[in-house]
Amino acid sequence: MIAIISDIHGNLPALKAVLEKIDALGCETIISLGDVVGYYAQPGECVDLLRARGIVNILGNHDHYIVSGEGCPRSKLVSDITEYQRGIISAEQVSWLAESRSYIIDGSTCFMHGGWQDPVDQYLYAISEADIPAEAETFFAGHTHVQVLLDVKGKTFCNPGAVGQPRDGDPRAAFATFEDGRIELRRVAYDIDETAFHMKEAGFPARCYENLYIGAQIGGRIDRITLAA
Repeated sequence: MIAIISDIHGNLPALKAVLEKIDALGCETIISLGDVVGYYAQPGECVDLLRARGIVNILGNHDHYIVSGEGCPRSKLVSDITEYQRGIISAEQVSWLAESRSYIIDGSTCFMHGGWQDPVDQYLYAISEADIPAEAETFFAGHTHVQVLLDVKGKTFCNPGAVGQPRDGDPRAAFATFEDGRIELRRVAYDIDETAFHMKEAGFPARCYENLYIGAQIGGRIDRITLAA
């Protein structure tokens, strides 16, 4: 059984809870669809936990910001958080992020952070057959923080959801498992108060973590993924 996780975003309590559940399920392999860092206060600890377990990571846009030294073109808040994280993450942890894969193709299954047109930063909210790589029968992608499993004209699209910042109205950490062609969407509760405590200790305003309690974007927006019309 393979476990697919995504969008941890420096949320160590959520990551620990998900890994505990994954271990209880007996998963042999774990693939991270990226964004180990970003948003929350313990990015280095999350990197170290994935490194220690030999988990393969696919490069996400927040990982790219840390590795490249760039900021987020869409959000000053994200750029400010990235700058803060650069001050607390080690060179060794950055080097590990820099070794992240662009994507993984395993037979007829494809894994990436964004979409086929831009593996790092394409958001997929309305899914059509054109969004799935031609050679893939099953396509796993993260980035939108919305857990979903869709049949797209006989092909399968799965977003495992976000470990560290769900945006689909369910505050529980999300992931998926894959075994013998069968995908299961899974959720696990974690101690959001602990994540908020570390954010407060780091000096972040409440708006940066209060969204966790409702499973939303910062600012409160709930997102959905649907089949394209």
